[in-house]
Amino acid sequence: MINNLEISQMIEVHKTDDIVADMRYIIESSQKTAYHAVNMALVYRNWLIGQRIAEEILDGEDRAEYGSQVIKNLSRKLTEIFGKGFTKSNLYSYYRFYTYFPKIFHSLSGKSLGELLSWTHYRTLIQVEDKTAREWYAKEAFNEAWSVRTLQRNISSQYYYRLLKTHKKEIVRNEMKVLTADYQKNKLEFIKNPVIAEFLGYTNNTDFSESDLEKSIITNLQKFLMEFGKGYAFVARQQHIHTDKQDYYIDLVFYNYILKCFVLIDLKTSQVTHQDVGQMDMYVRMYDELKRTKGDNPTIGIILCSDTDEDIARYSILKGNEQLFASKYKLYLPTEEELRNEIETQKMMFYRQYDLGDKE
Repeated sequence: MINNLEISQMIEVHKTDDIVADMRYIIESSQKTAYHAVNMALVYRNWLIGQRIAEEILDGEDRAEYGSQVIKNLSRKLTEIFGKGFTKSNLYSYYRFYTYFPKIFHSLSGKSLGELLSWTHYRTLIQVEDKTAREWYAKEAFNEAWSVRTLQRNISSQYYYRLLKTHKKEIVRNEMKVLTADYQKNKLEFIKNPVIAEFLGYTNNTDFSESDLEKSIITNLQKFLMEFGKGYAFVARQQHIHTDKQDYYIDLVFYNYILKCFVLIDLKTSQVTHQDVGQMDMYVRMYDELKRTKGDNPTIGIILCSDTDEDIARYSILKGNEQLFASKYKLYLPTEEELRNEIETQKMMFYRQYDLGDKE
């Protein structure tokens, strides 16, 4: 049973003359304490899973082939029992986590488990093959309280190796701090971690990442396409897609049973960029690799831009299928003009509903 003393040790009492500031401190401290408790369990679970897989693979004669089969079978059976979270990719990550940090819990013996990073930090660290660099990034991430995005940016930009090569280390450090300043601002970023929601068995809530305008447009686009009457079946909204480096969310996913293909829709609140197009192409490729079955046609991606001056739509499909898109798919997809009009209509309704007036 937890007594008052134990609770006060977990959440430090902090009193000032500003009651609102004190309340905010208490609430944020409580959230952080709860998160750390869940994170400890998540990290330990993944380490134990990795350890057990490693032990199983060591018993196989042809370790590479046997290991691949072990993970494939485990993924299928664990997904049947527990649902999401046990893809082959995730299980390989747990296995790699254990092999890269085999003594992490032994080294914490007698110390505070608060010295652990989040699982998302470790998932990012296992990209680093160089043991010395990996351990340095882990130490810096903990000591400097790097967010996951800061850690990922520093790994991708070869921060460790650039520091090694330069005599002007302070310049490199200051540049890094400037470039990652925005990543460090959100103190409650850890609470919004989709991995935690998945671990606890909850539906991942992505409302925090959408503005009211975005939610309104996406909700009505979903209705618009369902009423479009050309074979659309709803699949998912804000579908979570995880890569080795980042978490993404596809705003809307449909399957068109006439075209026999998935249709992905992503809404942007600013002008469409080359990065947005590249991201959608990644979604399309991932869907064709992971979801497309025999008899399905290539996945289509639609990028929508809800810009204040001009609302546009851009279609994205795998390279080489332009003719297929033009001759067949065009009949069953809303035109750019139809999509533009729908976005503009929903924007006007939103502004009037909230008494904001038409935005120029």
